[in-house]
Amino acid sequence: MRQQNGCGLDASGCLHYHVALLQGNSMSVISSSVRPGLLGGFGWRVLNVLQLLFTLLWTAVLICLALIVLLLCGGRRHWPLRMASRWWAPGLLTGAGVRLELEGFEGIDFSKPCIVVANHQSIIDVCVLFRAIPVPLRFVLKQELARVPFVGAYARAMGMVFIERQAAREANRRLHEATALFESGHSLCAFPEGTRSRDGRVGPFKGGVFKLAIESGVPILPVAIDGSGQVLPASGFRVRPGRIRLRAGSLIETSQLQPSDRQALAQRCHDAVVRLQHPGAHGQL
Repeated sequence: MRQQNGCGLDASGCLHYHVALLQGNSMSVISSSVRPGLLGGFGWRVLNVLQLLFTLLWTAVLICLALIVLLLCGGRRHWPLRMASRWWAPGLLTGAGVRLELEGFEGIDFSKPCIVVANHQSIIDVCVLFRAIPVPLRFVLKQELARVPFVGAYARAMGMVFIERQAAREANRRLHEATALFESGHSLCAFPEGTRSRDGRVGPFKGGVFKLAIESGVPILPVAIDGSGQVLPASGFRVRPGRIRLRAGSLIETSQLQPSDRQALAQRCHDAVVRLQHPGAHGQL
């Protein structure tokens, strides 16, 4: 098991995080030495304001630098994405006092493309996933993120995949276009629940990304996230230091499956994530 302090995050990894701030949220600046009981309500509010200012400035500077590097690299996205992985998110997660523990990632061959599917508890999930996955990672993002000034332009420049959840046909078309990423050797990450869990339970997985996996023949890596909902709950905006643990399962092959198998594949991946999230109750994969 690897334990990380802070987070190295790829470009899209903190998009949800940053957009939440633009929509009026803020995140507490908390070092790992600060304990929740030492601060009263006023103290937390002050820290929230400080973190908001820091996050906006930190994000703006690094996005500008990444776009400049993208131009200097002739449009190649590897280094701009790695900048976010190594600089952007570490500041955000270290400030939140996150202690990150990783299990099961050592045996995964990330030199080959895969689709990472994970449960979703918090907007901070994208940060910890980018820390865990050691290669540039694109996310499946909600279409509304593309309309956020500055952040949307950056996400498009980095090759993120946007889908409109209310338009199934258009969403399927966008996902199908993502096959070009796999042909170039890149991986993709998705939250198949489609929304954040309010109670920590893993909701049903929607089938779109699993259809993409079957059509492209790319394996799926199930990942369970535990603890992010306590650090930053889905409802409200109350950040407290804590541990977040990510567990990776075994790759699930899709090359022999048919499109009609997508719901069965979605259920298989859902069950794998649930077992990873509660290994003591279900046994190790």
